[in-house]
Amino acid sequence: MHLDREHCVRAVQSKDARFDGWFFTAVLTTRIYCRPSCPVVPPKPENMTFYPSAAACQQAGFRACKRCRPDTSPGSPEWNQRADLVARAMRLIADGVVDREGVPGLAARLGYSPRQVERQLLAELGAGPLALARAQRAQTARLLIETTALPMAEIAFAAGFSSIRAFNDTVREVFALSPSELRDRRPRSANHAPGALTLRLPFRAPLNPDNLFGHLAATAVPGVEEWRDGTYRRTLRLPYGHGIAALAPKPDHIACRLTLSDLRDLPVAISRCRRMLDLDADPVAVDDQLRTDPFLAPLVDKAPGRRVPRTVDEAEFAVRAVLGQQVSTAAARTHAARLVTAHGTPVDDPEGGLTHLFPSPEALAEVPPDSLAMPRTRRTTFTTLVGQLADGTLHLGVESDWAEARARLLALPGFGPWTVDVIAMRALGDPDAFLPTDLGIRRAAQELGLPGTPAALTARAAAWRPWRAYAVQYLWATDSHPINFLPV
Repeated sequence: MHLDREHCVRAVQSKDARFDGWFFTAVLTTRIYCRPSCPVVPPKPENMTFYPSAAACQQAGFRACKRCRPDTSPGSPEWNQRADLVARAMRLIADGVVDREGVPGLAARLGYSPRQVERQLLAELGAGPLALARAQRAQTARLLIETTALPMAEIAFAAGFSSIRAFNDTVREVFALSPSELRDRRPRSANHAPGALTLRLPFRAPLNPDNLFGHLAATAVPGVEEWRDGTYRRTLRLPYGHGIAALAPKPDHIACRLTLSDLRDLPVAISRCRRMLDLDADPVAVDDQLRTDPFLAPLVDKAPGRRVPRTVDEAEFAVRAVLGQQVSTAAARTHAARLVTAHGTPVDDPEGGLTHLFPSPEALAEVPPDSLAMPRTRRTTFTTLVGQLADGTLHLGVESDWAEARARLLALPGFGPWTVDVIAMRALGDPDAFLPTDLGIRRAAQELGLPGTPAALTARAAAWRPWRAYAVQYLWATDSHPINFLPV
């Protein structure tokens, strides 16, 4: 990540919220760090210095601004659009791997030595994995302090701190307030109902929720997901237990309500919800690139800010992609619902409607093939996929190398380019995944005057890179998109 001083200064002076999360401004005179859109009077340029991460600011001895609360910025879009070591490491750190497995566990998942990972993160972000995880723990602690009535000791361990002393010291160092003082400053109207956490998930504007929530609602598996009263709800399988997320679009944020069986899963649940809704995307960069094509420009201008609907569980999505091959959306939901009822893990939903976690690959690997109501060839595809997911031969996760995962998926029986690319787009998070053989894409392309054959459309789409997955969302949003067509 490169910090151009002139551009950073201009972003701060114009209070440009598009750059929140891209970099942080540290003020040498006050020893405070802020987001670029901080509402206070900007400091003099000679008093500004810039860091690529909050952890780097904290490590350099700066404390968080109490006005703009820089720890609540959207995440950097860099970690969504890249598949290199640093991006994969950042996705894993956000998923809580350092807290659960330490730096050696992080390095093992990435296939590098701890020293190599440390060196790469320091070079690009100015902070190593421990400092980055510490910054995340501080943010989690603040969330719990401000949104719950839990005792501070419980918050300390739920946030991932090894001791109450480390918790107190970190909160004072990062926020220049003690935990008790932070709690005293929370809004009087804050919701502190036991069992549920109410949060605001920020994003970079604009955000068009139509395709995002519409697709999630249209493909929701009964028992695991539901759309109720303008809110998308689903169950979550988490490292320490399970949870239920309720997400609703608002003009300037996503309203998020989390019910967790173990509060240690809070940062992971937030990270997965943000990833599912693609909230760390940079819509201005995406839309500006797509507008350069005169055939796409009207679609972008009509409804800017479309996101790619993703998933909270990569293995689950791969299984559902196979279940949906060559059948309608309704049939795919029915197949998935039967598996959920028979092999999912039951959960209690205080609000009703949700009944199970989606079955794990290990549970699905035990399903007798003859009990699967699908053609023999797709049955083979299903059993091979879940078998390899269960034994670790195939791993799909936030740390996956996109090219390697694609190659492994293509080697499975019954996996064609469409299935592989839809998994790459929605499960792995590749922003450049493209579906030229999709019937909805081809129909939309023909209506717009774009090439209709897959080869010609792929050649035309080269100009849309690296945002072809977002172009898919704009094309799918045309009236001709048949959401029930799922080719192989």
